Amino acid sequence: MSYKLVLLFSFTIVLAGGIIFLAGNEFEGEERISAAAGERSYELMEKQGDMKRPFVKEVKIGALGDVLLHENVYDDAETDDGYDFSPMLTHIKEHLHDLDFVMANQESMPGGTEIGLSSYPLFNSPRQIVDDLQNAGVDLLSLANNHSLDAGLEGLYSAIDHLNKTGMPYTGIFESPEDREEDRIINVQGIDIGVLAYTYGLNGIPVPEGHEYAVSLLDNPHIDEEINQLRERSDVVVVHAHWGDEYERMPNDDQRRMAQEFTDAGADIIIGHHPHVLQPIDWLEDEDGRQAVVFYSLGNFLSGQVFEYTDIGGIGRITVRKVREGDSTSIELAKPDILPTFVQHEDHDNYRVLLLEDAYEKEHIDKSHQKITAHVNQKIEND
Repeated sequence: MSYKLVLLFSFTIVLAGGIIFLAGNEFEGEERISAAAGERSYELMEKQGDMKRPFVKEVKIGALGDVLLHENVYDDAETDDGYDFSPMLTHIKEHLHDLDFVMANQESMPGGTEIGLSSYPLFNSPRQIVDDLQNAGVDLLSLANNHSLDAGLEGLYSAIDHLNKTGMPYTGIFESPEDREEDRIINVQGIDIGVLAYTYGLNGIPVPEGHEYAVSLLDNPHIDEEINQLRERSDVVVVHAHWGDEYERMPNDDQRRMAQEFTDAGADIIIGHHPHVLQPIDWLEDEDGRQAVVFYSLGNFLSGQVFEYTDIGGIGRITVRKVREGDSTSIELAKPDILPTFVQHEDHDNYRVLLLEDAYEKEHIDKSHQKITAHVNQKIEND
């Protein structure tokens, strides 16, 4: 065979392979296109006037329950150099990194040792928890809860100072009116996620006069407006709500009422905290038929509580799809679930967060993950 024929034969194989590769990609569907490649494809279609095929972006959002550091927990994390919570998160880290955007409720204020650590009933935690949650895969902290002012404004400002130094986005507490006015919108692979957080109260601690901006409260006549305004600037609105009755495994009437109000105002995903036990997931609709998902309570992710079910928490997960077809864009929510977790310790030493499935198999607990999953997936009868 001549050199020209060999060259022609090789070129034909390469060309055929390219055609097969392109055809194969056609059948893989738009969902497998990366964000960057997808944007280029969209721009090309726009230039050519071919906008019939939908362009889809998809992200997986996750949320953790209460991180409430009792003295037993932070004592266990103490080292010669300070505090290290990372061993407690080792077994759960891979499951957080499987998600594209993860939020957590940091219930005990990480004000640091400089102002004195404390536990129940007035909490102040080591700052290192922020760094270790971040390294484990947490991307944003909600800090609006009944313990937000346990260490006063000093603890709140100290925590915010460290959050800013570590680059950890936060919401629910603020250092100034300007800080509170700043939208918390995180762009995740081309989808803008706006996040708000509110708490029912502050354990009777009054917000100091002139500092009403410091903590977002549910008793706020402007919540609907704040949700609606954030919706205008975001693709997806997430609302963290610190609400409900402690240790109750079903949502109360106030939770259900507020969840519907948030949905009507424009919320897409509502994440509940405070009961310290898992509560069910539910789908809601506004008057136009737009759907929202509410996780009524994600339980405790990491704490020293020892009441029944308080050692069980979960990673709330939901898939968000942004579909752009022609001039219209829509948001779809899919596959909401809770991956149950368990706080394991040995007489309050060696705290670890495990998957509940693994804890059950190792006989650390007699409550199976199937039982807990059935609980959070049960249908809630609406009046």
